[in-house]
Amino acid sequence: MTGLDGKGLNGGTTVSGTMILAHKAGIRIFATGGLGGVHRGAEQTMDTSADLTELGRTPVAVISSGCKSFLDIPKTLEYLETQGVAVATFADGREGSVDFPAFWSRDSGVRSPTVALDEAEAARVIYAHVSLGMQSGLHFANPIPERYSIPHAQMETTIAQALREAETAGAIGAASTPYILAKIKDLTGSKSVEANKALVEANVIRGTRVAVALQKLEMDGVREAEPDRLERQVVGPGGVNYTSNGVSLGVSQPLAEPASKPHEVTPNTAPKADTQPSARTAPTVFVAGSLNVDLSCDFAPQSSSSGHSPELQTSNPATITQSLGGVAHNIARAAHLMGANVRLYSAVGDDLSGKAALEALTASGMSDAGIKVMPAESGSRTSQYVAVNDRNKDLVLAMADVSILEQTAEGSAVSESFEQFWLPQLRKTRPSHLVLDANWPPQHLARWLQAGNESGSHITFEPVSNEKSASLFRLPKSHPLSVFPKPSVHLATPNAYELAAMHQAARNAGLFDRQDWWAVIDALGIPDTGARVQLSLATSSALVDQGVPQQSIQLLPFIPSICCKLGAQGVLLTQLLPANDPRLTSGAYAPYILSRCTNGTESTLGVGRVYMRLFPAVEEVKPTAVVSVNGVGDTLAGTLVAGLAQGGKEARVEEFVDVAQRAAVLTLKSKESVSPGLGTLRILV
Repeated sequence: MTGLDGKGLNGGTTVSGTMILAHKAGIRIFATGGLGGVHRGAEQTMDTSADLTELGRTPVAVISSGCKSFLDIPKTLEYLETQGVAVATFADGREGSVDFPAFWSRDSGVRSPTVALDEAEAARVIYAHVSLGMQSGLHFANPIPERYSIPHAQMETTIAQALREAETAGAIGAASTPYILAKIKDLTGSKSVEANKALVEANVIRGTRVAVALQKLEMDGVREAEPDRLERQVVGPGGVNYTSNGVSLGVSQPLAEPASKPHEVTPNTAPKADTQPSARTAPTVFVAGSLNVDLSCDFAPQSSSSGHSPELQTSNPATITQSLGGVAHNIARAAHLMGANVRLYSAVGDDLSGKAALEALTASGMSDAGIKVMPAESGSRTSQYVAVNDRNKDLVLAMADVSILEQTAEGSAVSESFEQFWLPQLRKTRPSHLVLDANWPPQHLARWLQAGNESGSHITFEPVSNEKSASLFRLPKSHPLSVFPKPSVHLATPNAYELAAMHQAARNAGLFDRQDWWAVIDALGIPDTGARVQLSLATSSALVDQGVPQQSIQLLPFIPSICCKLGAQGVLLTQLLPANDPRLTSGAYAPYILSRCTNGTESTLGVGRVYMRLFPAVEEVKPTAVVSVNGVGDTLAGTLVAGLAQGGKEARVEEFVDVAQRAAVLTLKSKESVSPGLGTLRILV
């Protein structure tokens, strides 16, 4: 495409060009007609297709009917091997070894390096390839349907004549392939064109089936293709199973029966070396907050005549499932599945639940290096949440024991853990991103903020709930919230109710009376009157009536990026852009810029403009498709942070809002607090 940039022409791309575009678009598989290769006589002409070198450096699986038989097939396969490209030919009903196809012919006389039995096997190869982080491509050769295949000997005679005429005509380099194809069409009476159409159709069908099989592997969280497959079973009171990706399998157990005897952790296969990034390099994302063991007790009557809800003051039969939860855990889990190098910072008690939580965490591929086991004498208990549901799985009663992080007395187990365990790790590693959930009381939250700011980390605040969201605005007077351009917090991810609670807490704490807050607000240039129309156009009248955009703007001096989760309405992103931000002069951003600095303080305060954009929901989820709302917001926050961490200093929040919404939808349709299927979206961040 050199020299054609900006010409406004229509055209097609080669396999190599399509691979590049597919990779940039997050497409892992594409089907085409034939692959370019090494031309006959390449030892003199050096005529080798760029398709082969691109396969060696771009992680896309290409499905084709091999390479055209006027090419040198043995040298083509040798070149691909040198480039580290795995090549397999679909068996297509045949047994044993098969030939690598020669485009118009099912056979070429050259044995294929390997054989793929079917689409499912090809999908497993691709899944393993992606899981290992390989950067080369894959080639799956699909033989032309038998009824359209032209005998190899016949094609060899035709090709020999076409090659002679091409040499006589001086058709070399880029001109050789079109000339030879046209000549083959003439010599076969257009049978080659008919065969060409048939093989393209067959390849598209085959490619689609492989893509479906790959999607199923990823959505189901299957790990069979991964080299570090490990399934652990943790059984304690009530019984619990965890698979290698941290998914709770659950154990049916009547509540009236005595608890089974605890068992030891029994790996079904010996653990292998951890291939996750956290095992090789320091984590770039720290997530600090709650780690819970969640128990869901679903009423399971033994007869249809039993009532709708469990009976009080007696034992009831139930299905009990146990899984890891907690806001910080869910955020860390989502970021981990999206490819970020994450470490979770939390605490568990020295009890059975704590041991089960640690086993489940490591079995899911995450590190437990940041989990402090509180000494038994401290009286600390692992956080647990127990939900009792009726036969329709609607909540009847819930009980929560989540006080382990709330110890604030000097000398308490939590206070000592800060100085001796958590903060030394933070200061040593200096992560690029630190996420704090609001389960920390204000005294501890202030310590995290101070340490994170000293380490130069980008800090994200997850409010957790209406009540706990206020903790950010109740910090000790010795650690007040800083404002733009050096804020204590850089990003917050509340829902509309939590945003309102945060706004009210800031007002109650007198933060809107501070001079440094007013200096930033005044610099934004938002008029005292008439802003309603502008805000309604940027968002919606309903949101303005609710006060969402107004509250977001007033909190910007303290939190310059606020990503408000609105459920079915989407996500409202409000940001304070600095004066030198290139987005201020970008035409693509112009529709979302609300104001500009009007008091001449750009050079002193560095205030630019307000960026406000309502991202619509990426999918309308029917109520019948909703499995659980638990962890949906946490999944969105974790995906955002994963994108920012992996994108580096130039990454922008708005680049990852849509993929974060897609991740949230996956969790909405999952029984887990974070959908195991998030890995399918990893290519998008």
